[in-house]
Amino acid sequence: MGVVDTGMLLNIVHDRDAQETALRQVVADRLAKHPAPVMNDHLVATYFFAFRTMTLEQGFKEIAYHATSGTKDIPPGSLLEQCTAVCAGVDAFDASGRVGLVHVAFPLKMMLHPDGRLTSNDIYHTVANAIIFDVYENQEARLLNVSIPEHVIRTFPGPAYGPVGLRKVTGFADADPAFGRFLKPTAGITPDDVERIVLEAARCPLFLFIKEDENLYPDLDYSPVAERARRAAEALRRVQDQREGKGLIFAPHITGAPNEILDTVAAALEAGATGVMFSETFAGGTVRMVREATKDRQRPPAIYGHNAGICTRTWAVWREVIDLFARLVGIDFRQTAPLRPGTPFIRPFAAEWEASEHALTRELPGIAPTMITRAGGLDQGNIGLNLADVERRGISDKVLFLAGSAINSIKNKQGKPDSTLGAEAMMQAVDVHKSGELKDVPIEEHTKALAALAERKNLTALREALRQRYPEIN
Repeated sequence: MGVVDTGMLLNIVHDRDAQETALRQVVADRLAKHPAPVMNDHLVATYFFAFRTMTLEQGFKEIAYHATSGTKDIPPGSLLEQCTAVCAGVDAFDASGRVGLVHVAFPLKMMLHPDGRLTSNDIYHTVANAIIFDVYENQEARLLNVSIPEHVIRTFPGPAYGPVGLRKVTGFADADPAFGRFLKPTAGITPDDVERIVLEAARCPLFLFIKEDENLYPDLDYSPVAERARRAAEALRRVQDQREGKGLIFAPHITGAPNEILDTVAAALEAGATGVMFSETFAGGTVRMVREATKDRQRPPAIYGHNAGICTRTWAVWREVIDLFARLVGIDFRQTAPLRPGTPFIRPFAAEWEASEHALTRELPGIAPTMITRAGGLDQGNIGLNLADVERRGISDKVLFLAGSAINSIKNKQGKPDSTLGAEAMMQAVDVHKSGELKDVPIEEHTKALAALAERKNLTALREALRQRYPEIN
């Protein structure tokens, strides 16, 4: 087949990450000078728009019309007026007035429930509706931020535990690095396999958390979730005396039709699960439903809100907005990404990464923080960089380090994957960080220096893990 025309390729392929990086820089500069207003009786949504023909002011009028009262002849002082959006600010980036920021104030009068609460779904379908993202006129549209009044924020459940609660129920001190892992293989496994994998992991006192993968479904004839949870709980009991007094949360993956979810959760919890995991990007209001339904249990489940697929949403809504709502509805664990040398492996990175972690941990009235879960390429070669970063930022107690292949796929002398060897290598890498021997090594030279130290000190497990993960430095 022939090649595609160069002009056509330029229209098809562009560096969206570079675009977003530039947009974030410009937006940060503009908002620092002219921040969005805070209003007690409105949600204030901040957007970036690039309209084809309309000015920003004209674009706002279309949003107010289509997204709120749907009328243009509004009697002053009427209920219609109270339920119509108002413009809270416009910041044009160019002389055309078609590109820039628009702050839209959506009145609580049109959406607030009688008891004063809202759901995230209520907010989403108002501030991220068709007139904003579905019309051709809007060449570019991004929802950058949603400011919610304090009295509304306080009506959300928030995480059942958050970092403080999770450490308390598992016996992890604030200064203890907390690790997690997921089951691998990730599909095609039976309850026998789950028991074996959990038993291997539970022997390592680094682990606070074990989760199933989103590829493992709950309603399988050969691997029902209740039996998997029962076997996992039994495995934990068998090795509890080897865990230095520390507990461990096991979270099976929960999915299914909406009418099945609560029964599946109940079955998993009755079988011994202490957490549950949802693919939250595609779960709608499931997380809040489960959070509300289980809040009166003596020990509610810790909720892992897996964000696989989140980038199908972040082309339109900035990640920190999505993560804020995930936190508000009750997610205890939320993945970001690890710090690592070189080009990013996974999103988020740079300013998006910092904004996401800020949204998960910043002070919110009546809402616990969500435990940041750094995962996606986290391994023995970069764990020291991540430990140093969270220590520098003062959030060590709010971070879980979730290692997958770096634990599960390290091969032993027989050439077989050996998670015990992978876990030992991770513990050795943590000890190296604690020693401070590499604290002054530049980030780009860290992994090579770590490999040299492992060789010099005969840290066999760490040396082997680095050899397999970073063959280029050998």
